Amino acid sequence: MKYVRLKPSMLASTLLVGVATLIVSPSATAGMQWKWKDANGNIQYSDRPPPYGTPDKNILSRPTAAHAAAAQPTAVPSEAAAASSPASTPAKGVDPELEAKRKKAEDDKKAAQKAEEEKAAKSRADNCARARTYQRTLNDGIRISRTNANGEREILDDKARAEEQRQVEEVIRNNCN
Repeated sequence: MKYVRLKPSMLASTLLVGVATLIVSPSATAGMQWKWKDANGNIQYSDRPPPYGTPDKNILSRPTAAHAAAAQPTAVPSEAAAASSPASTPAKGVDPELEAKRKKAEDDKKAAQKAEEEKAAKSRADNCARARTYQRTLNDGIRISRTNANGEREILDDKARAEEQRQVEEVIRNNCN
């Protein structure tokens, strides 16, 4: 193990930070008190939020704003459902874990949607390339044959070639941007 020798000024600043932390710690937890009237009218004090269903008018004091995030009440099923909708924003009293799970699910959904869009774009690009190649073949005037439903080979006549060209142009319009 290697020891580091601290200069007196570093030692003093380290001690100062440690003492400041000890002094601030009790006052930080003192600001995290909830005060509310329960169903019987008795005043309750706690570092935890009042039970679900306590009306806002019965909550007499809440933790200070700096400490409110650490003392937020946990979500209830109806709030959990509302938090899982993509358009919702973090509501007061939503569990941070639940909010993180909602955010992760939303991100996963966006990633899946992006992957699907990329797949569709690649498919359109492939269709475009094939259609342009076939269009060049049609324009070159090369004899084109295909197999009909009976398995017989047919040569495209001028009418069939014009119909093929019309269809290829439509494919190019739809897939080539």
